[in-house]
Amino acid sequence: MIFTKAERTGHALIAAAMCAIGLSMVLPIVHVIAQSFSSSVAINTGQVTFWPVGWTTGNYGFILRDPSIWLAFRNSLIVTVPGTLINLAATASLAYPLSRREYLGRKLILLLILITLIFHAPLIPNYLLIKELGLLNTLWALMLPSAISAFNLFVMRSFFMNLPAELMDSGKMDGCGELRLLWHIVLPLSRPAMATMGIIYAVANWNTYSAAVYYINKRTLVPLQVRLREIVFADMFGSSDPNGDLLTQLSPEGVKMAVIVVATVPIMLVYPFLQKHFIQGMLVGSIKS
Repeated sequence: MIFTKAERTGHALIAAAMCAIGLSMVLPIVHVIAQSFSSSVAINTGQVTFWPVGWTTGNYGFILRDPSIWLAFRNSLIVTVPGTLINLAATASLAYPLSRREYLGRKLILLLILITLIFHAPLIPNYLLIKELGLLNTLWALMLPSAISAFNLFVMRSFFMNLPAELMDSGKMDGCGELRLLWHIVLPLSRPAMATMGIIYAVANWNTYSAAVYYINKRTLVPLQVRLREIVFADMFGSSDPNGDLLTQLSPEGVKMAVIVVATVPIMLVYPFLQKHFIQGMLVGSIKS
């Protein structure tokens, strides 16, 4: 294909703009990682840019020596893995019947779901509901109320609607019921949509913070984001530490950067395995048939 001069200029400008946007996203992350591995002197004197200065792992050691961090990590892992499975099961179970035109009442249900997308219940009614359900101070309070996202439901419903109707008819002719159609035909063909929803739900569950502050009072059930927030704002250098030499090598900024890395890296490691499905799922699911 031969491009005109104006088209080549346009492509170059687009490429330059995309590179600039990409760097604006990547460089802050690199800077945070560099500071997390730098000494307090280098951080306080502003020597750290995109490479560690005065290499040290003391910032991570300071965080990971705290047993409450591992307990909070376990809680976040419980909320993320089973919670995401609940999200996917609930969203697919509701999106499938809403994608079938022959079901009566689906427009009314869609309207009610759309209302929840625009208007949200206030905090106090939500708290009273969680309390009446007996979910206070349980990890279920972080998983069940957010089992279905209205936006994700519409995306998945749109993906299901794009599946050929002939497949459903063939399945019914072979004697499949609705559950077998969903399990053996719809879900295997919906891997991109499921992977996309899985990433979105997993990130949301991993970053759960507000719900944990509202509904969790037990220290043993606090998720990682809440515990890390406490570390960031705590006067960690005012407390006694058995290893006094270590504290002299650290700075609050270095520890904060290490906290950000610890909270971010685990969920980022999931993305490369699902990236190929993510783009396809978002593209197909967002197209209205």
